[in-house]
Amino acid sequence: MLTLFTTPKPFRGHIKTIQTNAIQSWTLLHPQCEIILFGDEEGTAEIASHFKANHIPQVECNEYGTPLIGSMFKLAQETAHHPLVGYINADIILLSDFIPALQRVLWPAFLVVGRRWDIDIKEPVDFSRADWEKQLRTQLLKAGKLHPPTGIDYFTFPRGQYCDIPPFAVGRAGWDNWIIYHTRGMKIPVIDATKAITAVHQNHDYSHHPAGKAGVWGGAEARQNRTLAGGHKHVFNIHDANWVLSSRGIRRACPMKSLYQSGLRLVESIIRALKQTPPPG
Repeated sequence: MLTLFTTPKPFRGHIKTIQTNAIQSWTLLHPQCEIILFGDEEGTAEIASHFKANHIPQVECNEYGTPLIGSMFKLAQETAHHPLVGYINADIILLSDFIPALQRVLWPAFLVVGRRWDIDIKEPVDFSRADWEKQLRTQLLKAGKLHPPTGIDYFTFPRGQYCDIPPFAVGRAGWDNWIIYHTRGMKIPVIDATKAITAVHQNHDYSHHPAGKAGVWGGAEARQNRTLAGGHKHVFNIHDANWVLSSRGIRRACPMKSLYQSGLRLVESIIRALKQTPPPG
């Protein structure tokens, strides 16, 4: 039914633990998913072999060596053996509600996104326990935090839906927002599945980037991503979804959310313009 693809960071230290947790959780989904791991970072080939995932080491990168979203989306859709494909960040644990939620979406074109739950996980999850998911849900109730709608960690859609995506750098700001903007522009339904899908984000640091968190969100690659996206007016988030998926089915989203997002973007644009306007002489 579904092909999941991602590009992991180097498998070292805590990042190794949480990425292994995430990928192993994907192998337990039912029906079983095809998994594609892109890139040649340390440990990727070994993890792909261990979990019988498809490993594609050669993916187009920018001048900084960062894999490009457009290349991955193209290769994943060409390689996938299933009608649905999904990009997912390599630190997201998926639970048993993921596939049943997708099975309720029967439209020929759509994009499923959703908010994530943030939680600290320091050790390997014991997936051999029959109650591992129950234990994790208990942890979420006690210590998990629902991330704001600006965090977009998975995208699921019919194979062949996206062509000619700009050369965004993965893991840098802006590209995920553009995907939602672009999909709405194509008049394709964007579905917020937060109420139906429990996506578990394992908190981590930003030591994978030389400049840390500031480099990820404000560095040269992030600035380039925002330029490729076409500026702030194309920065959409999950509140810009026009449909909502829950256990009761699919319904139209509250239009006030979209109006709020549009108004917020307008106000921020005006503030930026005023800051750039020189004072009267």
